[in-house]
Amino acid sequence: MNLLNQFQQNWQFHYAPLILPRQKILLALSGGIDSTVLAHLLHQSKIEFIAAHVNYQLRGEESNRDENFIVSLCTSLQIPLLVKRIDTKKYMSEKQLSVQVAAREIRYNWFDEIRLNDITLSNAWVATAHHANDSVETSMMHFFRGTGIEGLKGISAIHQSKKILRPLLPFFRSQIELYAEDNGISFIVDSSNLTNQYTRNFLRNSIIPELEKVIPSVQENIFQNTQRFSEVTILYKQAVHQQLKKMLEQKGNEWHIPVLKWKKVNPIQTITWEIIEPFGFSAAQISEVIKLLDGTNSSFINSPSHRIIKNRQWMIIAPTAQNESNHIVIEGIGKTLFIEGELTISSHDIADVSNELTKINLDTKQLSIEWLDAHAIKFPLLLRQWAVGDYFYPLGMSKKKKVAKFLIDSRLSKTDKEKIWVLESNKKIIAIIGLRIDNRFRYTAATKQLLKIQYTRI
Repeated sequence: MNLLNQFQQNWQFHYAPLILPRQKILLALSGGIDSTVLAHLLHQSKIEFIAAHVNYQLRGEESNRDENFIVSLCTSLQIPLLVKRIDTKKYMSEKQLSVQVAAREIRYNWFDEIRLNDITLSNAWVATAHHANDSVETSMMHFFRGTGIEGLKGISAIHQSKKILRPLLPFFRSQIELYAEDNGISFIVDSSNLTNQYTRNFLRNSIIPELEKVIPSVQENIFQNTQRFSEVTILYKQAVHQQLKKMLEQKGNEWHIPVLKWKKVNPIQTITWEIIEPFGFSAAQISEVIKLLDGTNSSFINSPSHRIIKNRQWMIIAPTAQNESNHIVIEGIGKTLFIEGELTISSHDIADVSNELTKINLDTKQLSIEWLDAHAIKFPLLLRQWAVGDYFYPLGMSKKKKVAKFLIDSRLSKTDKEKIWVLESNKKIIAIIGLRIDNRFRYTAATKQLLKIQYTRI
């Protein structure tokens, strides 16, 4: 059976049921052999589509050559064509992205724009020309870089949420090349694909050919593995979901996990990866996160977007954007912005601020200043919303008091109580921000170094 017949059978079984009556699809058409053959297969199968081509203007005249080829191809096949020209280098600079990431972002953002601005294409699926070799290369890249089982399944044939179809995925490049040769199909060659500048090209041009010398069927074997991994992933996700459901508690935009539950989970490496991966942490950080379970209070580890904080018997995953988080680690003196205002911590010799200490604490609606014994306080500090069960020793008192009772006695409204934050050092509350410091951290006649805690309300 030739490629056209196989393609048509595969389309009818997997993709045709997804396409609404009289609905066209968008074909991402670069002009390379893969997308050009896909255009011919769709055309031969009488599947209606609109071609979409991006001229990234990265290769000078070669980029313009590609566009001209696409225009000629679509004219000969009588296919509607949309073209986008963009200064990709400028886009890369503005967004601080690599070439590949920028090109992908440009391409898919444009597809979304097309669907948004053209009512006839509002629900259109995008067809890309990824094939079996691409899936093999993707699986290998994920394996070498470190990934969960999700990454080993390669490329999915259908991406429901992004409405992407990959109808060439069951076929290898050799089949596509043979079809192009047998049918006299012209295409263009992107010179950047011939270099090993990118990881995928290095695998394709160097690593895989060497492996094939030893194991001729290596690509077929890996591709079959990706199919099995796809099925294993379904079972794996079901099991992981049950574990995570028992562990994670969402509180606003934070996730709280009991330390003991996390430490007892088995297998801990796998479950840890599934917990941290959605928050931007890498596989290389798994062991660090597990060590953090036995870390000191307020110790933490960062990803580009989140922070995992050890807070007594809880692990808290919070956004690193301070005004979005309910738990903020303060590593030293300086300013900290949070949802209720700005906290400024500074260090002073007591002799230098003796005159300022004799002044009455401002404690206005907008500003409050407190002085504490710096020697009694250890960084990092934890700035967080107060919680039921919290207690401290109010200034001037030798006995502890529940924070909840203190707030009741302060005659705060329910709304005002919800805005109260505490500052903590080594598991001890040192201050209820804007209201009262802890008596254990007050300065005395023996104090030489002070911490100034200045809170400015928003």
